[in-house]
Order: sequence, then structure tokens, then C-alpha cells
Amino acid sequence: QAQLVESGGGSVQPGGSLRLSCTSSRSIISKLSAWYRQAPGKEREFVARLLPSGGADYSDSVQGRFSVSRNRAGNTLYLQMNNLKPDDTAVYYCRIDISWGQGTQVTVSS
Repeated sequence: QAQLVESGGGSVQPGGSLRLSCTSSRSIISKLSAWYRQAPGKEREFVARLLPSGGADYSDSVQGRFSVSRNRAGNTLYLQMNNLKPDDTAVYYCRIDISWGQGTQVTVSS
């Protein structure tokens, strides 16, 4: 089972941007690679995933604002988040196959 280390969370104002990283101890090429988030008092929800074909899926709430990608070395998953909104405030988790990252807090507030 891969070890995942997340980074890049923080506090930003509405309209700002952040990039989350999820570095794996193993290659993530051809692996289920996705981001989820959990807001206070809510269930964990799907945000985005990278498809084996190279394409991506996004939840309706982030479509057009977030972008998921992988580095060339194939061991780091990214989530570029633009035009952030207060509703994006949550702990963000990466998932590679059955492994989960430790979570990183994203707070969007003026």
C-alpha cells in the first residue's frame, strides 16, 4: 500500500488560487487517482479524478475552476484550484487506489 503525503493547503480569499500536491511512495500511473473533500458536518465528497486515458472527471461544483493532473515522473497528483469560493472550504484528501492521504485544510474566507 502506497504512502501518500499531501501539501499545499492554506487560507485564501474568495477568488484566490491554491495548488494541492499528493506525493506517493509508488508510481500512480494507471492507478485510480482522485481528490475528495470533507467540509465540517458533511460527508466526504468526490471532487476530481484523473482517468487512465489522461482525461479527467470533476464534480459539478468545481467544474471549470479546478484541474487535476499528474507530474511526468508519475508519483505526484496535483489539484489546481482557481476562483475559490467559501463553499470550497474543507479538508481535501487524495486517494490513490485504496490509499488515502492525511488531508490538508483549505479555508476560503474574506
